[in-house]
Amino acid sequence: MIVRIHAEGQFQVPGALLDTLNDLDNQAVEAIARGDYPQFQALLRQMHRLVRENGIPLASSDLRPSDIILPSDDITLEEARDLFGQEGLIPG
Repeated sequence: MIVRIHAEGQFQVPGALLDTLNDLDNQAVEAIARGDYPQFQALLRQMHRLVRENGIPLASSDLRPSDIILPSDDITLEEARDLFGQEGLIPG
């Protein structure tokens, strides 16, 4: 599975991490709904860390489409509401 961290790059990530990423995504949606920006930021950092620690960075010339695109750390709560919606970034 290919995961892009916006403004950072793409990573080849084992599919086995999908459930964990989806769980963090669902928690992030809940934090956004509560307006809990610090909790949202912590969850987003966890998602980034999981991808970085378990993924293999891809060359910038690798143009494969991303399966999941994570926003950068500097996303605002308002931007997160628009991006995550009620379903999150990861289907399912």
